[in-house]
Amino acid sequence: MSANPNSPNRQYTLERTRNIGIAAHIDAGKTTLTERILFYTGMIHKIGEVHDGAATTDWMEQERERGITITSAAVTTEWWQRNEDGVTKLFPELKQRINIIDTPGHVDFTAEVERSLRVLDGAIVVFCGVAGVQPQTETVWRQATKYHVPRIVFVNKMDRTGANFQNVFNEVKEKLGAHAARILIPIGAEDHLIGQIDVVNQKAIFYSDSDKFGSTYEVRDLDDAQKAVAEEAYGELVNAVADVDDVLGEKILMEEAFTKADLKAAIRRATIANKLIPVAGGSAFKNKGVQYLLDAVVDYLPSPLDLPPAVGMDPDDHDRHIEVITSDNEKFVSLAFKLWADKFVGKLVFFRVYSGSIKKGDTVYNPRTRRSERVGRLIRIQSNEHKDVDVCYSGDIAAMVGIKNVTTGDTLAAEDHDVVLEPPTFPEPVISMAVEPKTKADQEKLALALGRLSEEDPTFMVKTDEETGQTIIAGMGELHLEIIVDRLKREFKVEANTGAPQIAYRETITKGAPGEGKLVKQSGGRGQYGHVRLELKPNEKGKGLTIENKVVGGEIPKEYINAVYKGVNESMTNGIIAGFPVIDVHVDILGGSYHDVDSNENAFTMAAIFAMKDGFKKAKPILLEPIMAVEVSTPDDYQGDVMGDLNRRRGQIQNMETKGRLAVIHANVPLKEMFGYSTDVRTISSGRASYSMTPSHFEQVPNNIVDQIVSERTGYSSRD
Repeated sequence: MSANPNSPNRQYTLERTRNIGIAAHIDAGKTTLTERILFYTGMIHKIGEVHDGAATTDWMEQERERGITITSAAVTTEWWQRNEDGVTKLFPELKQRINIIDTPGHVDFTAEVERSLRVLDGAIVVFCGVAGVQPQTETVWRQATKYHVPRIVFVNKMDRTGANFQNVFNEVKEKLGAHAARILIPIGAEDHLIGQIDVVNQKAIFYSDSDKFGSTYEVRDLDDAQKAVAEEAYGELVNAVADVDDVLGEKILMEEAFTKADLKAAIRRATIANKLIPVAGGSAFKNKGVQYLLDAVVDYLPSPLDLPPAVGMDPDDHDRHIEVITSDNEKFVSLAFKLWADKFVGKLVFFRVYSGSIKKGDTVYNPRTRRSERVGRLIRIQSNEHKDVDVCYSGDIAAMVGIKNVTTGDTLAAEDHDVVLEPPTFPEPVISMAVEPKTKADQEKLALALGRLSEEDPTFMVKTDEETGQTIIAGMGELHLEIIVDRLKREFKVEANTGAPQIAYRETITKGAPGEGKLVKQSGGRGQYGHVRLELKPNEKGKGLTIENKVVGGEIPKEYINAVYKGVNESMTNGIIAGFPVIDVHVDILGGSYHDVDSNENAFTMAAIFAMKDGFKKAKPILLEPIMAVEVSTPDDYQGDVMGDLNRRRGQIQNMETKGRLAVIHANVPLKEMFGYSTDVRTISSGRASYSMTPSHFEQVPNNIVDQIVSERTGYSSRD
């Protein structure tokens, strides 16, 4: 790396750049927090509320109507670092650029969180001060851990009845296994929330009630009660950091004095190394605690230079790894993490620059397609507003226009730089439905619209049912597909009829079995001959399909082995119980035979398919259904009725806990039984219960229900 990784032309150095995401369970207050950040940083001059449909980052009509975030929104803002007394130092070198992505909380849109976390350097994970750790929070936490994203926790909604900062802090440590330490402790709670204790600086921050926007606050000395809390938290913080940071640990061991700057530097190192989670508390809605949270983002979350270089691989040799150095002076490398069809500019490709820089008019190379394309425009996104820029530098998040042959997860690089970055991974759809145009005029528009939507969303899939000719759309849940159909109507002006939602069942085998397939066709001239013997075994859960070639003695010539692999893979798309995809199978290819003249690749592909079907029949196949982890929060009065209803839905109660006056019920319930649950649970609880669900795992369908599913799918009984 060159001595200075910054281009002399960039406005903000890499050291003064932060790429962060705001993620949490639905309704924890992510979008409200983002709105306050934009207000206090001066990007907007009026606070918009989610419940009024006026939040900056909830710009889609569907988001404003429902009061939820559906698509991740990117915004860029600026923040001045301040000293311990809260005084802004107006020096250019202290001005920071913060790129923020506000992500959805609803499980149906988990892909938005996944791809955002893949390209971000840090995250604020928001928790509700009443509900604490919730199912989708755990999912977000796992996603952040997978991509090694450093985190700060913000315990929000401390103004709500029942809010308890210490309880949530304990849950973060116990349920998520986080090595956490308090840095900003709320002073008061519920109606008496008035400020925060700054643990590092041992000061109290009081927010003025006369300023309804929370822009003014006062830094004071601690009173006796606050001092006791602050000193205890300071001791815990120092110990927590010393446990994981060698520099501070050695100072304490040697009984050397250390400064506040030493402590902050140690917190920063530990946070960036994912060894410490700083925890702050406040209320975004009541405008208390956001400014000091922003300071913590600058102080403790990494700049692009603080993280190890991204590691790519040679597209022709996946074992050869290539370091992608964070510097404006290196070759250009970026990751396309999101596509969006904009009605004004066409296809937007959101990208994160990992190395080098790019100017509008430059040509970028896509190693997947082996093609180069010219960048027409570069745009800095402010929610749904576009600002043209001439250059994007290392560490920037922006969008480009003019690139056509690109999908989510593609690497876009300089033309002479053949490198592939690891793309984000996405879960499989769990629900599907048939969709058809209302009129012939809508037919072509429907195909075009579905193609664009599936390009944008890696968890939305479109296919044609070979038996019925119907177009089938699949996604992550009822709401996901509801939004898709709504977007067809509003954005693409396509009127469509939809069928009832269908479950994404799977099939698997329960014992080992041999399979044999032979294709012999002779109708004059060259014939078709392929013969394959193989053995099927149940695979570990989640392993999918694994294949091992055990052919010896040339029973199947090497040039036909790939064709056998192809046949094995194809056969996994349709099981024999009801034609659902097959999962978790290991296949040993044992042997077969061939004909010198009549054998070809197609014959061996078909023979392998026949052998797999033969093996499936003997291997005791079973049907699997998706199971959802369901959490219901209900007043105690309705606990029995809610549990009884979950039992009637074939639910298995996992555990129960009490949070204030609420009973929280955790259960595993088949997705099939959860249709319409939102209406039913409101009826049971007189509208006072709420619930959330996330995909958990697949389980065997009970025998008494298999017939019903097979009949719905095929029109036949499983015994026919």
